[in-house]
Amino acid sequence: MASIRKRNDKYQVQIRRKGFPPVSRCFRNLKDAKEWSRHMETLADRKDLPVDTKVLDSLTLGDLIRRYRDEIVPTKRGAEIETVILNSFLKQPINNRPVSEITTADFVAYRDKRLAEIRPTSLKRQLSPISNMFEVAKTNWGLPLKENPLKRLKINGTDRRRERRLRAGEYERLIAAANQRRSNYLSPIISFALETAMRRGEILAMRWDDVDMDRRSILIPESKNGFSRIIPLTERAATILGKLKRCEENVFPVTAVALRQIWDRTTKSAGITDLHFHDLRHEAISRLFEFGLTTPEVASISGHKDMRMLFRYAHANHTSIRTKLRRINA
Repeated sequence: MASIRKRNDKYQVQIRRKGFPPVSRCFRNLKDAKEWSRHMETLADRKDLPVDTKVLDSLTLGDLIRRYRDEIVPTKRGAEIETVILNSFLKQPINNRPVSEITTADFVAYRDKRLAEIRPTSLKRQLSPISNMFEVAKTNWGLPLKENPLKRLKINGTDRRRERRLRAGEYERLIAAANQRRSNYLSPIISFALETAMRRGEILAMRWDDVDMDRRSILIPESKNGFSRIIPLTERAATILGKLKRCEENVFPVTAVALRQIWDRTTKSAGITDLHFHDLRHEAISRLFEFGLTTPEVASISGHKDMRMLFRYAHANHTSIRTKLRRINA
């Protein structure tokens, strides 16, 4: 409610609403006081009154990130990777500063420092959970943040999409090195990825209940784009699954972090450079096109809804193209 009282030769207006700090102002005449009072009450009804930002002085950026990591991240599908990203970011000095002092300029300095070490696309992925944290803090936690400081942060970079495919002999060397590891799962995971074009997260989340050996298919309950799909099993993929022991609920009881670590060690011992696990998906999708599958058929296996994104993954084998061109010329 608004209250107007005369003090000496001025009229003082005070607005009080629950959840907002009191707002007051003085006027020389009553008409102006009433007009401002009506305007502020309208803002109060819309919940547009200035908020008390003192709470942001007592919270550090690190406090918010830790709360987001502990409360929100565990409910997400990529929880393990996001936890690693946030734990790494928590080592930065910026986390000791109050949230009220954090601006886009602070992240500009962090951006420039990191771009000297990693690519723009990698930095965007690392800052994505932090940006989402600010949105959660505003909408879910009710913190009086004026804006998300990462919304206006620009991370420019050229399109450096990967076109890495397996070269001659690399698959054999990779499997040989994988068989030397203590883990019994890396070799079948590599072969299975090439047969199904599944993402790493989908492979690791796959349960035996999702496998239908009679129909030679796998159900992906929820993929990266939020949709489910059914992947047909090739003879080789079915053979790989048939050789595995059903000891746990998951087909491949390996964590994403463990797989990343053993992958790096294996590629190094195999003498293979610049090969990411995700490149196996590129290889598999490219092979599907080369085998003669139509675009809708490949999309039904890969799970792509955007054909433009699908074609980014399809990198033709130039040796195969030259062979076909020679046949045409002949």
